[in-house]
Amino acid sequence: METQTPTVPFSVFDKTAIVTGAGSGINLAFTALLLSHGCNVLLADICLRPEAQALISNHQDNTGTPRAVFIKTDVTSWTDLRRMFDTAVAEFGSFDIVCPGAGIYEPHWSNFWHPPGSKESRDGVESGGYKLLDVNLTHPIRTTQLALSYWLHPRQQQQQEVSATPLTMKASLANPKRVIHISSIAGQLPVFRTPLYGASKFAITGFVRCLAPLEPALGVRVNAVAPGLVRTPLWTEHPEKLVNVDQEKDGWVTPDEVADAMLACVEQEALVGGTVLEVGKGRTREVGVLHDPGPDMSPGTGFVSSRAEEGDRMVWEWLEDGNIWGVD
Repeated sequence: METQTPTVPFSVFDKTAIVTGAGSGINLAFTALLLSHGCNVLLADICLRPEAQALISNHQDNTGTPRAVFIKTDVTSWTDLRRMFDTAVAEFGSFDIVCPGAGIYEPHWSNFWHPPGSKESRDGVESGGYKLLDVNLTHPIRTTQLALSYWLHPRQQQQQEVSATPLTMKASLANPKRVIHISSIAGQLPVFRTPLYGASKFAITGFVRCLAPLEPALGVRVNAVAPGLVRTPLWTEHPEKLVNVDQEKDGWVTPDEVADAMLACVEQEALVGGTVLEVGKGRTREVGVLHDPGPDMSPGTGFVSSRAEEGDRMVWEWLEDGNIWGVD
């Protein structure tokens, strides 16, 4: 396909975004930032924390802009994902930005070191899948697929979904669209204690790189941020994860820092499709496709968990436990 250089600057103002996992953490911070810049947001999550409910309540006026709308969504359900897109079209007429941000961090109930059939695992022996990969990898891939379907073939979507309002304009260089994913420094560095999480983030980085040609050809930019240790409930409400971190020495990245980087990936002209933007404490940089030096592992950068040996020690103990690994 012949490609051209996009000529239309992209601003989130007066646009509409779909954000999964928007009920807390990084995705809630990104939602708040989008709303503060005049962008409507459809928040998709299983549930909302009080701070997310308060944000929505401040942006519910149907006569005002921007608006925030919540739809309860299980991102592992493809039916729910399709309903999420239909709701965005019904509520706002179209959408311009998609963030498949929902993710989990190697919980015991979907964890390589707690195999299916062990006491804490919820990954059934016969289910043929891992919930972590369903959330962290399959859901972002499927969400990106659905976004492209709506953006590139709006008439066909209208024919298939009679109740849906047709999108006003097909994606193009003159009508650009954006997808922003959340990878991690775990997509650059191997971490022994979190192999499923690492696999999902390596995969997201590779997936985003592969879709780089969409922007110059069709106006659809697909980028990702790769944050370090982010101070969110995913960490702070899980003592078994906090044992890996010296909270005074290691440094935290804030959700707002990640949200700022996500907005930059969406708006800044220089951050073209396929960009992975690493986010540390007070710093960002583009991750090279080849020969990248990796994150700065100095203390206080937000990339170091200096008590990682504690988490590794637990893994070795689990491997010796026949009640965990001695199952069929």
